Amino acid sequence: MGQKFKQFNLEDRCEIARRRQAGESIRQIAAAVGCAPSSVSRELKRNGGVDEYKPVYATEQAQGRRWRGCRMLRDTALQAAVLEQLRWGWSPEQVSAALAQSGMRISHESIYRFIAGQIARTKDYSWRLYLPRAKSKRGFRGRRGGSSALHIRERVSIAQRPAEAGDRVHPGHWEADLMLFGRHGQAILTLHERTTRLTVVVRQAGKAAAPVACAIQDLLAPLPAALRRTLTFDNGTEFALHHTLRKPLGIETFFCDPHAPWQKGGVENAIGRLRRRLPRKTDLETISNDQIQLLARLYNHTPRKCLGFKTPAQVFSQVLHLECESSFPPSRE
Repeated sequence: MGQKFKQFNLEDRCEIARRRQAGESIRQIAAAVGCAPSSVSRELKRNGGVDEYKPVYATEQAQGRRWRGCRMLRDTALQAAVLEQLRWGWSPEQVSAALAQSGMRISHESIYRFIAGQIARTKDYSWRLYLPRAKSKRGFRGRRGGSSALHIRERVSIAQRPAEAGDRVHPGHWEADLMLFGRHGQAILTLHERTTRLTVVVRQAGKAAAPVACAIQDLLAPLPAALRRTLTFDNGTEFALHHTLRKPLGIETFFCDPHAPWQKGGVENAIGRLRRRLPRKTDLETISNDQIQLLARLYNHTPRKCLGFKTPAQVFSQVLHLECESSFPPSRE
């Protein structure tokens, strides 16, 4: 059998330090720890302090010599390729898949850890800008306070929403949310159609429920009744007057479960894409309405894989044309 080697852990180093202070010889310490005397001698020489052997300091010294840097630090070509594609706005998962086709393999988790490690070591938070969401810390944020779901009049849970609203086959099912910004009173109302992925936006003066309800009615009223089936919100107080939309629009309204905005994932994804050009710190006073609508048009005219690489505008126009034809009054001849 070959010779077995053992890496000292903190417990072993504590035992070495205790016996060293008791005046035992290197051979006695090696017998107690279960290793060769040369291993104990080498440990004392390489990781010992100036005055005495300290277990914690010795462990840190050993770990410091063992760390050679992550793969992206060692492979500069790989690092350059990853950072270049992250600058395009791609997610680490998309970068990982694209590089795998060219023979350069790295997992998306390694990319996330590299960015997090650079922030932790250099304290340069500009590294977070390589990520689509530009988050400097990973994980979910803590929740404060309770949900306002109990205070919304005539609230209907998403569990009661028709099943056809979830399969994305039948058009006319919408999701709504409010994009908020750093300065008080600045917001953008966002409506998202689940089947065609069409997204419409309009500037709001704040989170007041009445103006939000009026804006939703103005946006959806011109559509055929068949394209106004359901509307799903989160539990924000800005949607408290949802019940006023049911009769004039002939639409059913539903709400996500508390603390579960992912249940209206279409509009959440759309807002995430719009945030790339309208981050939260944006001052909307410097952005005109025409510029906001231009961003919406760019979104709606971007090919989507889920639509067979058609654009949301193309698919919605086809659906709208079919609905208008089917509802056109018959000839009197």
